[in-house]
Order: sequence, then C-alpha cells, then structure tokens
Amino acid sequence: MPVGTRVVVRRRLSAEEAAESGARWADVVGSLTAVDDAGLRVRPDRTPGLPEVTVAAGDVEAVKPIPPRRPRRGRPGED
Repeated sequence: MPVGTRVVVRRRLSAEEAAESGARWADVVGSLTAVDDAGLRVRPDRTPGLPEVTVAAGDVEAVKPIPPRRPRRGRPGED
C-alpha cells in the first residue's frame, strides 16, 4: 500500500494495554506515512497534533485502505 493512503490499521495490544483496556485489538485511522519490513507508521487524522503511531509488523492484524475524509460542513446559518 503506498505512503499517503488513508487506512485503518487493526493492531494487537500489548499485554499491559490489554489488561488496562480489557480489549485485545485497537484501530488506528489515518494516513500511512511509512512502511517497511519492521512495520508501519500512521498519522491519525481525527485529532490534529497527535503524534504518529508506529505499529510493529508482528502487531498488525489487518490494514485496509479507506476513502479520504469528507470535508466538514458548517452549521446552518454559519458563513
């Protein structure tokens, strides 16, 4: 998958993360910024300013391309 593609990555949580959250998996949604044999990096797109998320290759359960986000629309009456 090429860098720049918007993706959802399902990653396996560490034992500590799983114990804390009660979940086994977590999803990261954003733009793919790097891919190599060691894993991948994703820049989350929901909250500006969040750091890139690095996911080790062994923790990646699935990667799926998704469409670009639709532009936000203003509230009625706003210009």
